[in-house]
Amino acid sequence: MKLRGDTGPLVYPAGFLYVYSAVQIITGGEVYPAQILFGVLYLINLGIVLAIYMKTDVLPWWAYCLLCLSKRVHSIFVLRLFNDCFAMTLLHAALAVLLYRKWHLALIIFSGAVSIKMNVLLYAPPLLLLMLKGLSMSGVITALSGAALLQLPWWAYCLLCLSKRVHSIFVLRLFNDCFAMTLLHAALAVLLYRKWHLALIIFSGAVSIKMNVLLYAPPLLLLMLKGLSMSGVITALSGAALLQIILGLPFLLSDPVGYISRAFNLGRVFIHFWSVNFKFVPEAIFVSKPFAIALLVVHLTLLLMFTHHKWCKHEGGLIHFLHTRFAHLKPSNIVQTFSSLRYFFAHDSAFGILREEHIATVMFVGNFIGIVCARSLHYQFYSWYFYSLPFLLWKTPFPNSLRVILFFTVEICWNIFPSNLYSSLALLCTHLLILWGLWITKCEYPYVHSKSRPTKKD
Repeated sequence: MKLRGDTGPLVYPAGFLYVYSAVQIITGGEVYPAQILFGVLYLINLGIVLAIYMKTDVLPWWAYCLLCLSKRVHSIFVLRLFNDCFAMTLLHAALAVLLYRKWHLALIIFSGAVSIKMNVLLYAPPLLLLMLKGLSMSGVITALSGAALLQLPWWAYCLLCLSKRVHSIFVLRLFNDCFAMTLLHAALAVLLYRKWHLALIIFSGAVSIKMNVLLYAPPLLLLMLKGLSMSGVITALSGAALLQIILGLPFLLSDPVGYISRAFNLGRVFIHFWSVNFKFVPEAIFVSKPFAIALLVVHLTLLLMFTHHKWCKHEGGLIHFLHTRFAHLKPSNIVQTFSSLRYFFAHDSAFGILREEHIATVMFVGNFIGIVCARSLHYQFYSWYFYSLPFLLWKTPFPNSLRVILFFTVEICWNIFPSNLYSSLALLCTHLLILWGLWITKCEYPYVHSKSRPTKKD
């Protein structure tokens, strides 16, 4: 089975093919009906994101308008029709579910987002941390999900509607990112209700459309480890994996190596001209392997730093948290086989119920770290993190005036075409300033209530 497009062989997971096959059937291959469909997807995605923000208390009411002002995002959704639209909508759905601590449902939705586009994996490290903090080991393994929303001041919700670029992404460009992110957001929304298994299935659907959704995987896993028992983690992950197998079965039976190597290719090199990020880096260096490895090292280092010093601070740090989580697996305890296994597969979380704000913070920050370290960001990739920008900005200790300035600086950088040295450098500096604000801000307490007292305090 050979699937090709104008730019070469198909390089997305199976979910992408299913989604766009459905779009082809519904629209008859016509552009205008497809733009209407993506416009509806844009509104669904925006609604999910607003629901996520309303679950927290981070933004003032007027800041929500920023979410509607991006010309670039509008282009991604309505003009370009990228798969990022589907991937990010699923991601946002997963985050919304995660705020209700429905870990399994959120992880399913998150997995669905990843199945559409792999950028969703930027959320994976923080999501994994949240799962480790909010789920028992069985819960982590059964639901591998995580995401969330923070309730903002009412005016801050407007920011979610202000992106011209996002409007373009959804309604004009018709990218697959629209489907992937809508599914991801759906998974997150389900996760907020602690429907871990359903969230993970939706998450898996998002992954099948675009692999960017996998950026959420590490933080989602952490959340599962914190909020689910080990049996819960295993069953949720199994459900997500089963969906990937079912969706990809026709291709796995035909050419398993070709399907896996292309649909889940983590080493692809994007064209320097189309990148909005690191445009100031010479093309020879930009496409080089050492530069990619350096960014990966920075990415992993930042994730470990935030995990240890921020997301697991109240548990005494990452090492102490993991030690506490897996202490029952020591060789000295193996003698008590039945007791050890019964504890290992306990359904209750080892710590307690995760707060929505903590879930959202871990998911959004984890994904944002991946965005900051991404070698190439194409215009439709803006949908991967635009809907988390107000949340991230209001998590910083910055004054409202600076938050709004940073928001529109990012928006302006994404609306300059083609991107240049100055717009790319401005975007990177803005990203780093936001990341620094997230680093210096006070850590929120992660649990609604706790079975074991935290070892450290802010």
